[in-house]
Amino acid sequence: MYQSKYSFRKQEGEKKEMGASPLPFSTFLSVFLLFCFTTLSFFPETAHALTRHYKFDVKLQNVTRLCHTKSLVSVNGQFPGPRIVAREGDRLVIKVVNLVQNNISIHWHGIRQLRSGWADGPAYITQCPIQTGQSYVYNFTIVGQRGTLWWHAHISWLRSTVYGPIIILPKRGIPYPFVKPHKEVPIIFGEWFNTDTEAIISQALQTGGGPNVSDAYTINGFPGPLYNCSAKDTFKLKVKPGKTYLLRLINAALNDELFFSIANHTLTVVDVDAVYVKPFETETLLIAPGQTSNVLLKTKSHYPNAKFFMTARPYVTGQGTFDNSTVAGILEYEKPPHSSVSTGKLPLFKPILPALNDTSFVTNFTNKLRSLASAQFPANVPQKVDKQFFFTVGLGTIPCQSNRTCQGPTNRTLFQASINNISFVMPTTALLQSHYSGQSNSVYSPNFPIYPKNPFNYTGTPPNNTMVSNGTKLVVLPFNTSVELIMQDTSILGAESHPLHLHGFNFYVVGQGFGNYDKKKDPAKFNLIDPVERNTVGVPSGGWVAIRFLADNPGVWFMHCHLEVHTSWDLKMAWIVLDGNLPNQKLLPPPSDLPKC
Repeated sequence: MYQSKYSFRKQEGEKKEMGASPLPFSTFLSVFLLFCFTTLSFFPETAHALTRHYKFDVKLQNVTRLCHTKSLVSVNGQFPGPRIVAREGDRLVIKVVNLVQNNISIHWHGIRQLRSGWADGPAYITQCPIQTGQSYVYNFTIVGQRGTLWWHAHISWLRSTVYGPIIILPKRGIPYPFVKPHKEVPIIFGEWFNTDTEAIISQALQTGGGPNVSDAYTINGFPGPLYNCSAKDTFKLKVKPGKTYLLRLINAALNDELFFSIANHTLTVVDVDAVYVKPFETETLLIAPGQTSNVLLKTKSHYPNAKFFMTARPYVTGQGTFDNSTVAGILEYEKPPHSSVSTGKLPLFKPILPALNDTSFVTNFTNKLRSLASAQFPANVPQKVDKQFFFTVGLGTIPCQSNRTCQGPTNRTLFQASINNISFVMPTTALLQSHYSGQSNSVYSPNFPIYPKNPFNYTGTPPNNTMVSNGTKLVVLPFNTSVELIMQDTSILGAESHPLHLHGFNFYVVGQGFGNYDKKKDPAKFNLIDPVERNTVGVPSGGWVAIRFLADNPGVWFMHCHLEVHTSWDLKMAWIVLDGNLPNQKLLPPPSDLPKC
């Protein structure tokens, strides 16, 4: 595995003057100690901060799963990709070199990117993609975050194989607000396709129908023994009795929310999306694409003479096809000394997961998520709102080209998706570059509708007209605007859950419900004390969710459904946050190696 390298560089101006006389050692020592004391006193944030360097070579790698070998796009030949480890306050410098024929960009999912939007990564939003043979250095600092996040490709469907964990440890000397674990283990859920995912989505967009589904789900890249030809490709978690393990869960699947459980064990949720929550116990949890969660696993006090499946399968709300299968890893206890029991003969217990469409479980689970809201980790929920927005999210259609038969809801239409009936048209140059240079006229318009143009019964009988409009339209926010956003699912082509991800910000989930949002009654039920803080939230199937955030990060920030098929159908939009008046409220200039379109 590629190891990170730490570097300690001299500050500018720290140059040795030629011809200067050396100080006596005692004087030098006194000055040096005074300098160290002063530096640590006035700059405690940088006392232990490091600059950590990584190099990502994006290249092809032959990988075999389900008895199928294919050449897939990888980072450093690894599937899943290498883990990034840092502490809160560290600076990351990651050089990405593109050695494949596909254009590439990497998104550091959940990293705030304060004033460093050039490093956020979504292609044609904050940067042009890195072309074949080119490279780009992502340079950013982790500010006020600790927990589990992840990185992934952010162009087309390349994230099906180009992804990995970001592990952010607390600053040195700062303990977790829960028991110190014996060991920490990343567990990444993914999807395996026997065929090329780029060909799958390309065909779907041409025909207008739904794309082919995956052939298996994976845990840390392995499908597990419930699939054919996969007994040897099984992730095994080996544990000791009477210990506490921190499992860092990441859902990197393309198109499926997942239930997860470990047979005969209880999990304690302590963190979601790299934000601490009030701990609660559960036997099963739900994790949507894009979301992360840290959970504590307390092992049994004695050797149990058994093995345990840890399984995941989808939560399904839409009417389209899906991968109706189950991925399994195995939890194994270390055998006690001198034990004669063969692990191959031990009973293997399997957990009972909720039904595929168990929305009641999902609602109860998400309602348990509450911010820690302590003095050390407060919940800074905006109490007043400067701007309110109401966004409908859902599927629709666009006309089939003349003289063609398409595979959408009818043979004359193609599937499409929209927010407030606007299907987002990706530009051919990066939005952030256009905004920063003041050359936006022919690239985007700043008039995204803040409410639906034609209100209707969003979750009732769908309208006859399912057509959506399109455009590259953005919302513009002054710096430090406090925003309240209601996202409402629609039943135009069937109600469906949508995990929405907002780049550049965390937000507070202050309310959610089913049916149509009632602006007169529902705000009275908002939680403004300890709502969960996230970067990706599920809009309930046939319901709505309310979030609040402070627009304190200048730049252009993408917001999209993290079901990749919906993103491909353009369920996405972007926000512009203008610079503030102070120097530390302005977007930093673009790096010299920023890719060009």
